[in-house]
Amino acid sequence: MDYFPGTAWLWLRNAFCLVLVCCNLAFAGETPAAADDDSDEIDLAEIVRRPTIGNYRGYAEFKMAHYAQARRIWEALDAQNFGEAAFNLGMLYEDGLGVVKDIPRALAYYRRGADNGSRKAVFRLGLVYWLGTPDVPRDAAIGRHYLELAAAAGDDDAVRYLAADVKDALVAADRAIAEGKPEEALRLLTAAANAGDHRAQTRLGWAYEAGRGVPRDLARAAAWFKQAAEAGNGEAMYALAVMYATGAGQVKDAALAAGWLRKSAAAGYAPAIDELKAH
Repeated sequence: MDYFPGTAWLWLRNAFCLVLVCCNLAFAGETPAAADDDSDEIDLAEIVRRPTIGNYRGYAEFKMAHYAQARRIWEALDAQNFGEAAFNLGMLYEDGLGVVKDIPRALAYYRRGADNGSRKAVFRLGLVYWLGTPDVPRDAAIGRHYLELAAAAGDDDAVRYLAADVKDALVAADRAIAEGKPEEALRLLTAAANAGDHRAQTRLGWAYEAGRGVPRDLARAAAWFKQAAEAGNGEAMYALAVMYATGAGQVKDAALAAGWLRKSAAAGYAPAIDELKAH
């Protein structure tokens, strides 16, 4: 599962036009520097007018640790019932990124995202209730309900959980996290990643990018994303594209950003496909 869409990821300007995100993270003349320094420079009307591109912009701001800007963008999109924005807001509140950690609020956003068509939100709800967490009591019935919905929508991770395949590294790592054993989860993921599991490599990339259970380290995140992307993981390709677009974790390179975005779409990763269609 990606964190941003999901989720990750989990999200720019002008048509393909200079390699899509031209990688300026900008709409109509807005420069990255302006967005970095002042969230008031974000054109919310344009964000709402082109929600897929707006969501990508929010993810780019998140990747640069501009959590307030990302939240502002996603709140505007959520107000227009854009499901992926609600999922992203849920992740911010679950992890306390730029906001005070608030699990009930995170769950409310996941439910809203699920109601508005976010498969990531459906899966996240299923996972939280299926495994339980230190903050959320386990409820297998609710968990199964959401996991079955996610599986029916094509989520392979949901299928694995329903099959109770505890030999799967990602499943075992998530169980360790639910049991309050983050070190064990990191060990499991790292072992699987080093053995060539591109899903585990991608998961580690998200973890290091967001500082989820490990110190935030964009260089290590980029290294894991690149390894997974080169192994054919569409989600990692997408994350790498945004890194090249923003200069977060990689030297900014518009051509590489566009190239990885196209590869991600060709690999069937839905956010990349949507991003290309939006242009």
